[in-house]
Amino acid sequence: MTDYNLNAKTELTFSDINLARELFGEQDSNLKRIAEAADVHIQTRGNTVFIQGDTISAGLAENILNQLYGLIKEGYPVYPKDVEYATNILCRDNSVKLKEIFLDAVYVTSKKRTIAPKSPAQKEYIDAIRSFDIVFGIGPAGTGKTYLAMAMAVAALAKKQVSRIILTRPAVEAGEALGFLPGDLAEKVNPYLRPLYDALHDMMHFEKSSNLLQQDIIEVAPLAFMRGRTLNDSFIILDEAQNSTTEQMKMFLTRIGFNSKAVITGDITQSDLPSNRASGLVEAKDLLNGIEGIRFVFFSKHDVVRHRLVQKIINAYEQKENKRPI
Repeated sequence: MTDYNLNAKTELTFSDINLARELFGEQDSNLKRIAEAADVHIQTRGNTVFIQGDTISAGLAENILNQLYGLIKEGYPVYPKDVEYATNILCRDNSVKLKEIFLDAVYVTSKKRTIAPKSPAQKEYIDAIRSFDIVFGIGPAGTGKTYLAMAMAVAALAKKQVSRIILTRPAVEAGEALGFLPGDLAEKVNPYLRPLYDALHDMMHFEKSSNLLQQDIIEVAPLAFMRGRTLNDSFIILDEAQNSTTEQMKMFLTRIGFNSKAVITGDITQSDLPSNRASGLVEAKDLLNGIEGIRFVFFSKHDVVRHRLVQKIINAYEQKENKRPI
């Protein structure tokens, strides 16, 4: 049995006091987050940190601080949420290199905010989109599946790697329910596509995105509108794919033409299809996994990058599901 030192003391001195203050956070708020997560006691004197705890915990806290300081030295602005993401990552796997994740800039928005992965799964997802023509991103809400795919699409358009972006979603209630809504067909399905517009407007100026939409360089349309088309030189995103039927998924995947890339995202635990209809995403996962040129990336609750309560909500529902009798 290994005899761990239960009262290890580690002293870290950071060379640049201004960068150290940024690392520590306002009133040492970042240090408090790290101390709580690593289960250690942290004190500071100037630009020196004193860590006290058991050997493993102290080593974990030291690794978190050193890696975050390395990010700051590279010019990466470390916000409280980044400290939380970094701490969660390294608490699960102390060998992860944060620079390989956080410094992988995908796109810089119109507000000068850099979009980059925030977890190993997100990094895997980004690398998969770069390397494969068809990528499935499957996992719970809030894991960045759609947002990162959108960022990759906008970046590809800006670099002229594709000539257009096509964003699509199944309109699950299309049919009788939509008939009671006011407006023409486009106005009826617009509410189902709103999240895609929101993500798009978050990445570029409203005027620019509106202009690209008017020119059909960016197209947002219901999945049913893809039938009969061949989509060449395009970056195509199928969002909420768990709500596609088997027939719709097959139809969508066979629309992909030359020099095109498709990303399919969804959460197989949140299908809105009638109970007697199989999800096209679930079937595709079982049928297509292992085909060369197609990549599946799976996200978990640990990859949630929304409000911290989202992860707790997912935990609660998972526990409920696990308690159901088989």
